[in-house]
Amino acid sequence: IKRKDTKVVKVGNVPVGGGNPISIQSMTNTNTCDVVSTVKQIKDLEAAGADIVRVSVPGFDEAKAFKEIKNAVNVPLVADIHFDYKIALEVADSADCLRINPGNIGKEDRVKEVINAAADNNVPIRVGVNAGSLEKDLQKKYGEPNADALVESALRHVEILDRFNFDNYKMSLKASNIEMTVDAYRKISELINQPLHLG
Repeated sequence: IKRKDTKVVKVGNVPVGGGNPISIQSMTNTNTCDVVSTVKQIKDLEAAGADIVRVSVPGFDEAKAFKEIKNAVNVPLVADIHFDYKIALEVADSADCLRINPGNIGKEDRVKEVINAAADNNVPIRVGVNAGSLEKDLQKKYGEPNADALVESALRHVEILDRFNFDNYKMSLKASNIEMTVDAYRKISELINQPLHLG
């Protein structure tokens, strides 16, 4: 198999994409506010071979805890932001990557603030598109989730990032159906030159 030579994005000290080794990422399932347990789990994941670890940051208490956790570990951390763009702004100075779904962040000026914070801190964004939370108009257009719907949703996010000249991102397309996921990745790979996050 010949790998596509994509743009390289750095998550902390881990280069993702291009000709670099495929990096392994996992995610904590502890309560983020439980700093001791979360740090222990991150260190266990690192010992098991994880190059990058994602930590859920749904609120401001978790954002405060995230900063403590970041100071206690060596492996790069991705801050998993759910809906509130202000939380992304809060952790942009400490996260090694911000995981957002621009469609869930809301108005474009909010997305722009997150992009600016990421750019100011030289932090990449992982754009997440999920079959389970596609935009309503795409659900109506396609009837049910499929690869084309995922790609169209992803390209909407890419368009926003392009408009603000931001290309420090990797793309994730998720569906519980493996064939749909593979099909979506193959299609998006022909349209963008960013590294892809699988899983």
